[in-house]
Amino acid sequence: YLAAMGHAFSDKATGITDALQKDGTPAERLERFIDSFTKLMASDPDFRALLQRELLDGDETRLRLLAEQAFMEPFQAMMELARGLAPDCDAHMVAISMAGLVLFHFETAPVRQFLPGGAKRHNDPKVVAKHVIRLLDRAFRLT
Repeated sequence: YLAAMGHAFSDKATGITDALQKDGTPAERLERFIDSFTKLMASDPDFRALLQRELLDGDETRLRLLAEQAFMEPFQAMMELARGLAPDCDAHMVAISMAGLVLFHFETAPVRQFLPGGAKRHNDPKVVAKHVIRLLDRAFRLT
């Protein structure tokens, strides 16, 4: 199970790492990352559910495996991007926050439809990515 899980997560992490390549400005890399990560989270609900399960279960052995075998490389690239976007902030916290903006949107999808202002279009990954990019552009004063 551990090997299969590690493989499933590392396959997904490769696309994220590719989106974070050093080519381009920090703003361009941010847009590529958010677009790629949002598409991944939207396109694979089983992967999202597995990720949520592991986070909620909290098994230290499996979490360490995920961190070391699947998330280490993309997270280091995210931290590098974070340093370029907000050199005066904690890069670890910025990287977690960028991912969290996308992840939480999908995690709350079942309840959002019942909240004021909830709209079906908010489930469109392009709408989510555009929103998160705009929000982060303003936060980092990129535009």
